[in-house]
Amino acid sequence: MSEKKTALVTGANKGIGYEIAAGLGALEWRVGVGARDEQRRTEAVGKLRAAGVDAFAVPLDVTDDASVTTAARLIEEQEGRLDVLVNNAGAAGGWPEEPSSIDLETVRRLVETNVVGVIRVTNAMLPLLRRSAHPRIVNQSSHVGSLTLQTTPGVDLGGISGAYAPTKTYLNAVTIQYAKELSGTGILINNACPGYVATDLNGFSGTRTAEQGAAIAIRLATLPDDGPTGQQFDDNGVVPW
Repeated sequence: MSEKKTALVTGANKGIGYEIAAGLGALEWRVGVGARDEQRRTEAVGKLRAAGVDAFAVPLDVTDDASVTTAARLIEEQEGRLDVLVNNAGAAGGWPEEPSSIDLETVRRLVETNVVGVIRVTNAMLPLLRRSAHPRIVNQSSHVGSLTLQTTPGVDLGGISGAYAPTKTYLNAVTIQYAKELSGTGILINNACPGYVATDLNGFSGTRTAEQGAAIAIRLATLPDDGPTGQQFDDNGVVPW
């Protein structure tokens, strides 16, 4: 078993996920680059290693049971445990999109990735996280999933979203339920809200860099044992549900 802390970051071949992997690697962590595209995964691992990060490839499609099971087995065989899981992989539909006209297949696809995928990966990795002395789970959420912000007059979250925003609201609820179940186990689970980051999910229209967006996830991944759990945060602090 490695003496280094080990993290798995899903969707780590690009964007915010890549920068989370790079940031944890800069802290001398060993980082699993979870991604389904083999070429992009290989390129990301190579780039991280060239930058001095102890990175390794984890073939992983969060929407596929067999892929997730195989990924958990790979980490168990190579590392023996998992210290941090960052559920970063996500999908987005068209934006803005009114619920009265949205394609139902878009809804199903986003729920499968943004919600079911998080549950699938988390459940597969929990036995490995339980072997860690300081286990952490970070789920990548968004301000648009906050019902409080969605219903606060004067707050502009980018218009109506019939699918993407509700999946993040669903994810928020899932995080709360995991926090209740895992209370007292030492596993801290929180949501990270990276802000409006320029990524391919929004056509690179965001106003923040991927590195800036990764900062809050890295902070939550490295919380002390007396840190918060069952909450969501951005760079400025707690984000309301």
